[in-house]
Amino acid sequence: MNSLLPNDRKPGVIAALAGGWVGDAASLGLHWLYDSPRILEVGGESPEFLPPDGDYFKGVFGYFAHEGKQVGDVSHYGAATGVITDSLLANEGRLDIRDYQRRFRAYFGPGGQWQGYIDNPTRVTLNNLNTIEQNAIEQALSTTTADLTDQQKRILVQKVLPYSRRLSGKQLADPVRRAIDLTYQETAVQEAGVYIAETIDQHLLPESGANDMQLPAVSKLPPLVACYCGSDDLLKKTEGAVQVTNHNDEAVAWAKCAARLLEGLYQGKPISDALDSATAEAEDPDNLNKARCGDRLDAAAAGDTFGRTCYLHEAMPVIFHILSHANSYTEAIRANIHCGGDSCGRAWIIGPAMASVHGVGTEHGIPLSWLARVTDAATVYRDIESLVYGS
Repeated sequence: MNSLLPNDRKPGVIAALAGGWVGDAASLGLHWLYDSPRILEVGGESPEFLPPDGDYFKGVFGYFAHEGKQVGDVSHYGAATGVITDSLLANEGRLDIRDYQRRFRAYFGPGGQWQGYIDNPTRVTLNNLNTIEQNAIEQALSTTTADLTDQQKRILVQKVLPYSRRLSGKQLADPVRRAIDLTYQETAVQEAGVYIAETIDQHLLPESGANDMQLPAVSKLPPLVACYCGSDDLLKKTEGAVQVTNHNDEAVAWAKCAARLLEGLYQGKPISDALDSATAEAEDPDNLNKARCGDRLDAAAAGDTFGRTCYLHEAMPVIFHILSHANSYTEAIRANIHCGGDSCGRAWIIGPAMASVHGVGTEHGIPLSWLARVTDAATVYRDIESLVYGS
């Protein structure tokens, strides 16, 4: 892992990453229900880990997106965080944009593992990745000097795509030649195939994201910050990761704000100091400072003031309000759910932040019973430990 974290901070970072998964799963049942009084009516003072049920949404404003999900499941935010975690694990804690794009496309695209809601950044990113690849193919075919028939061109593209989607640079030539040799033994045709593969590779763009400034830009950040915490590359890597799904300057700015917040907390800084550092990167520091004012936690009022939707200029002040006023992980997650709206997306900053400060199993930390409720918990926590400890 590239992180400069001292060993005594690593348990706190493991708790932080677990806090994102727990917070997302805890919020899923009432996610995108925008009516705080209805949330209180349905969930009472303990609204966490309710089974997703469309009846909660009847007669009030909201969007029921998680039919078929069970208690303990995470939203599409958690699924996307799992994708970048897998990529970081596969690359020894380094962000490899191409690998991340491949895994994102494979997981959320046709034939992938994800079953559930597809948000706008994901949908547009998948479309963009297909368009980028098609443009790269056309560039390769239009510039090859080999004398190929139309049929040969089609077959060569079919031969090289499985390799250009998962390999890059010097890795391509040998497997591409072997694949083409099964059909064409002529050296000229094989070399044309290598040229096509390498040209496609050179024209695949890292900025594949949607022009979108919603929470998917920041929800993926907790594992990335764990890998680059204390590094001069943190903000550069944050920008690169965000642009895979959110190619939008405002989204990048808010993501840098969130990354600085998490970095400070991972390093053991007090919440107030981490919030100060993050505000310096923010797109709208005035609203963040306003959200921190007051002497009591009132997440529903913060939602009324700043907004409850997925847009970062609404979500980040609500996050700052909760982090400034909550005294425990449980209180913060419950307040986030009671606020309503995109509680799952906000949970990916609130959960890691509060767990980083308060840990697991302590009076103010993540309850052990909540940890156990996350679907596939053993696998999730094993991967978190592997990422942080590099094993």
